[in-house]
Amino acid sequence: MGQLEGKVAIVTGANSGIGRATALLFAREGATVVVSGRRQDANERVVAEIAEAGGTAIAVAADVAVAEDCRRLVDATIAAYGRIDVLVNNAGIADRHLPIDACSEEWFDQVTRIDQYSVFSMSKYALEHMERVGAGAIVNVSSIGAGGVAGIAYSGAKAAVNAMTKNIAIRYAATGIRCNAVAPGPTPTPLNAPEAAATFHSEFADMCARHIDTTLPTASAEDQAQAILWFASDASRAVTGQILYVDHGTSLYG
Repeated sequence: MGQLEGKVAIVTGANSGIGRATALLFAREGATVVVSGRRQDANERVVAEIAEAGGTAIAVAADVAVAEDCRRLVDATIAAYGRIDVLVNNAGIADRHLPIDACSEEWFDQVTRIDQYSVFSMSKYALEHMERVGAGAIVNVSSIGAGGVAGIAYSGAKAAVNAMTKNIAIRYAATGIRCNAVAPGPTPTPLNAPEAAATFHSEFADMCARHIDTTLPTASAEDQAQAILWFASDASRAVTGQILYVDHGTSLYG
């Protein structure tokens, strides 16, 4: 029996990178997976991969920067399966390492809506259903950038994710509902592919790099998925409000 046998899990940002790796792993571990992202064609490709491997999944297009889409995603999951056992708040926008003097209000708002507000909205609506049964696991995908070694918008949003993780955990500590976060270090995904990296503020990225150990190995999307799985499974049933750094020790340097 898999670690998530019989559970229903929503994974946001599930059509690429860490989200895709998580959706595929969850399905292998017995979960029914709701694959969500803005691009329905990409969502459906992941669902097809899961089905080909013998798993069960549906695709629901949603822009989690929009609260109404978050509500619709939760409602679609309940309509299809009647429950939500696991929520993985993975959707996020790539960091461009923009320092405060190079960051526009528009970029700050965009990053905050996607990387921070989405965690609030998805968690709020999913918790309504988790509360009814007194059980559930929320896993937020944060970043070592929460410590300041990233663009100001991204660092601020991910620091807020860490704080919200602990805040939700405190609220539900007396119940069977848990909330934890995984904080990836540098992880090869489409969000930080060379073409994306070309948009970074190289000077500030170099300044941030002085505060972490960039000589260490990078974790893979599958490494991050394994950490997310542990928080989602009953193996971590006594753990809540924790931030797990998955970075080969990269952030220990700072």
